[in-house]
Amino acid sequence: MMSEHSWHQLKDLEKAIGINILVNNAGFCRDRLIFNMSEDEFDSVVRVHLKGHFVNMRHATKYWREKCKAENAPVYGRLISTSSEAFLFGSMGQPNYAAAKAGITAMTMGAAQIMHNYGVTANVICPRARTDMTNQGGTAAMFVKPETGFDTFAPENVSPLVTYLASPDAANVSGQVFVVWGKQVTVIDSPKEAARFNSPEVWNQESLHTSLGEYFANKVPVRDGFSVIPQE
Repeated sequence: MMSEHSWHQLKDLEKAIGINILVNNAGFCRDRLIFNMSEDEFDSVVRVHLKGHFVNMRHATKYWREKCKAENAPVYGRLISTSSEAFLFGSMGQPNYAAAKAGITAMTMGAAQIMHNYGVTANVICPRARTDMTNQGGTAAMFVKPETGFDTFAPENVSPLVTYLASPDAANVSGQVFVVWGKQVTVIDSPKEAARFNSPEVWNQESLHTSLGEYFANKVPVRDGFSVIPQE
């Protein structure tokens, strides 16, 4: 994670060559179930992942905004954030990591909206790849490199999407979330309303149960909730 001090050390370089592309990719894990997790285990993961993205994004977006105003023209800016499907799955063994990745996604979507008029795109990738994080614990077996054939989870399978999103070809791509692995790229759609309930009077427990109880009567708890159930 780049600190405030480190960023100021790069000011001279920034003036010399400018900034066009920012790819945020920071990560480590401290996995535990929520009732076993310490505050430090939570804070450290959120600090590296979420604040790590914020510090870089804040300075880059400020630079692009000021450059756009000074030149009175859109700039060439590409912001690519690294999230994870853990925020979609509500990864139960990673409450710190999943929360940080959800925050990264939301922050990047906000940046995409505010930076659009300056010529900057902002997108999120959720890679499935073999890294030091996935090479341990419960995911280790899944990500083992095969002895022969195509290496589905090789990190280099993710790189072409990053290159594309950073290129002029992706000028019309912003505010998107992608899952990328192997030979597959998936675009994640925005959340949709599942149902809406209105009352002629102020809600109370009885009226809520009358309206919502029937709707949830045939739903399976958790499985039919907001979290996405992992699929291959």
